[in-house]
Parts: sequence; C-alpha cells; structure tokens
Amino acid sequence: MTTMSNVRWVRSVVRGCIAGAAVWVVAAPLPAAGQAPAQPTFTKDIAPILQRSCQKCHRPNALAPMSLISYEDVRPWARSIKYRTGLRSRMGVMPPWYIEKNIGIQRFKDDWSLSDAEVATIAAWADNGAPRGNPADMPTPPPFVDVDAWEIGQPDLIVSSPSFEVKALAADWWGSLGEADTGLTEDRYVAAIEYRERNDLPRGVKSDTVGGLFVVHHAVFISFAPDDSPNDATQWPVHEVGRNADVFDEEAGQLLKAGSTLMFPSVHLHANGTDTTGRLEVGFKFHPKGYEPTRKMQLLFFGNGPDIDIRAMEDNQRMDAYFTLPENTKVSVYEPHMHAPGVRMCLEAIWGTTVETLNCSGYDHNWVRAYKYEDDAAPLLPKGTILHLTGYFNNTQTNPNVVDPRNWSGSGHRSVDNMFINLLQAIYLDDDEFEAEVAKREQKMRLTGGTDIGCLLCGAADPPANAGGSQ
Repeated sequence: MTTMSNVRWVRSVVRGCIAGAAVWVVAAPLPAAGQAPAQPTFTKDIAPILQRSCQKCHRPNALAPMSLISYEDVRPWARSIKYRTGLRSRMGVMPPWYIEKNIGIQRFKDDWSLSDAEVATIAAWADNGAPRGNPADMPTPPPFVDVDAWEIGQPDLIVSSPSFEVKALAADWWGSLGEADTGLTEDRYVAAIEYRERNDLPRGVKSDTVGGLFVVHHAVFISFAPDDSPNDATQWPVHEVGRNADVFDEEAGQLLKAGSTLMFPSVHLHANGTDTTGRLEVGFKFHPKGYEPTRKMQLLFFGNGPDIDIRAMEDNQRMDAYFTLPENTKVSVYEPHMHAPGVRMCLEAIWGTTVETLNCSGYDHNWVRAYKYEDDAAPLLPKGTILHLTGYFNNTQTNPNVVDPRNWSGSGHRSVDNMFINLLQAIYLDDDEFEAEVAKREQKMRLTGGTDIGCLLCGAADPPANAGGSQ
C-alpha cells in the first residue's frame, strides 16, 4: 500500500455480520454500567442483550451459522458465548467491535458492543448453569427486516458492478473489476452510501476461511463524469468485508455528477471454499434537491506500505506511520485496515507538547469496522497536528487468521500480503469554524465538568503560531 501524504484522489487503495443487515429494538432495560445481577437468567437478563447486539445476524436464514433467539437455541452455546464476549477488543470477539474501552474516545454512533456489566452478566449466567428463568420475563421479540435490507434505508440509486466468479480454492485475485453506468440524469449530493456483496452462497453456513460468506475482501471505487479528467474523479469510501455503511457529515454531502460512471480499479477477491458467483451493489441515499454542502468531506487515508516487513514466526511486531494535518480538522470516522497478521492499531494526536491517544482497537481480518464518532465527540485537531499511527502484528501459530506463519510478508493486496493504513474520514475547518467548534466543546465541558480527549485546544490558552509544527 502506498503511503498517502495528502488528501488527493487516491489512485490505489488497496464489511459478527454486516452492520445494518436488520433493524432491531431493545425490548427490556439492560444492567446499569458496572452492575451485574447476582443470579442472572436467560429470560430476564440474557435475552435483552442478545436481542440488541446478536440476533440481527444470529437468527434463521441470516448470516451467522447458529440462531440465538430462543432459550433452546442459546443454551448449548452458553460457554462459547461467555468466551467470545469475554474477548472484548481482541480477535474473535462477538459482537465484532474492537474499540478498547479503557483508552481514548468511547462515544460512537451505532455502537453495538457490550458493557463490562453485560459481559459479566453473561459470564455469571453461564457459570451458574445457564438457567432459563421465568417465562413471563421474556421480552417481546424484536421486529426484524430482511437480512439483505439496506442499513441506510432503501437507496435512491443502486448501481451494480460487473459480476465475478471465484472458484472454491482459487488463489487471491486483485485488479480492475470494470465499470458501471449510474444512469443519473442530474447532479445529486449523496448523504449516505452503502456497499452490499450479493452472491449465490447459502445463508447460515459455517466457514473456516477468512471472509466466510463473502469473497470480496475490499473494493476501491471512483466516479467520473463524461467531461472529467482522471484527476477530477471522485474517490468514495472503500468497501471492505464486514464493513458498515457511511453516513456523511450533514454539511458535507458528496457530489455524484449527472452521467457519472463508476469504476472499480482495485478489487481484492479471495476464495472461501465454495464456488461463488456474485457482484457488488452500491447504494446511494441522496440529500433533497436544492441541498448545497457548506463543507467538503475529506478522505485522510494514511499509513505505511513500502516499509512493511512482517517477519516469520514472530509476535508483537510494530509499525509506525505519521501524517501532518494541513488544515484544522474534525475527524468523523476511524477505520483501521490491516491484513491477516494484524491484531491491533492505535491513533495518537500530537500538537506541540500535547499528546493524546484518540483510540486503540483490536483488529480481525474477518471483520473490518468503520467507527463513526458521535458528532460532539469527534476529534477536533488544529492545523499542524501530527497523527501517529501504531500497528501491531502477530505472525505466529497463535493467530488463526494466518495461513502459514513461517512465511515473511510485505506490502501487497493479497490476504497473505500485508497492509497498514487507517481510512479516516474528516472535514476541514477554517479558523473561525474551528474556533466556534472548540467553543461549543468548552461550553459543554463547563456544564458537565468532564474532559474532551479529542479536543486538543479545549481549555488551552491561545496557541503560539505553528505550535503544531511547520508545514
């Protein structure tokens, strides 16, 4: 992967279950933070947790290999559920949410992870023999929509890629998947975008291969209008296996021009043990006609490619990458991307003598997560802030994602090659906009008495010129 040193059009970058595959409701209150019931039961304590964070995939004819709806469904898996939820931010955790909860920003949109109290409740329930409890305590089953429904709602426009076929034991393939016309007759601003892999694999079948029911590991796509030059092409967020949808900042809709063609210049396909035919669908949700953005969404993809050097049979291998922000920035999405040996990533912000770890997260090559900050928790970083990315790799037999840890690996597109990148999304702010955002955060801090990890200038005196470093 080539290191990205600015936010130009990206020429070469290399989705438990697909987020938003169902809609659900919490049918009963959950334990308060830091508390767990002394004698938890399935009907009163466990079922509400499963309904909120597990059943959207673990139900009949969905993506996961077992249903977790009824007590009869769940009881045989009690010990396994305790183990998997207890992994917290580590590879294999369920639900697949890898943000480390003891460091950095903790407020994200669509956070389906479990609290410490919920993890403790599940463990206590399993250790006490997994009792059913009083049937009268069972919450009302939540209403689900079809597993193939869109997280963003029915798109205003769906564009399908050319179809592809991957044989059961084929080697990894990467390259261009071709083009697709949008049929769009007028310019429209995009509020949200979502990718869905549609294939002919049966649902609910267990697979021991990376990707499971999917064969697209990642796909880069761009759009261009008839009169665009290559440098005018619009870069969109990258599709990755397990990835959730993208809802852009309300003020930063992305333009899709009339007559645009979608191009898929860099696609990585991998076998999953079954002959598979499929395609990618790209769903666009538009802003109302007449909408005009006041800010521009920025894709701040940065990391390290040329220096990747993953040695054989070695754990805790570290890599670092740096990027200096050219403008005042509000970061909206934190999205680590690595390959099979990757197990952890941290993002640090450095401005003058201020150093803040914004987030650390585990990583699992089976499930790529895009973490969307809540609007009033998104990092506010002044111009000149240095972003420091740290990645950790485990290339030993203890990492089940690695096919053969005896092999050295470097930069590349295949699962047996490696990447080290964070696909950040952000908006740039001028000085007045940035000061106004900081003032709002400081006002909130005064009212709540709290702190704001991501607001580097909150509570600070006027900074000296170029305190964050020269450009």
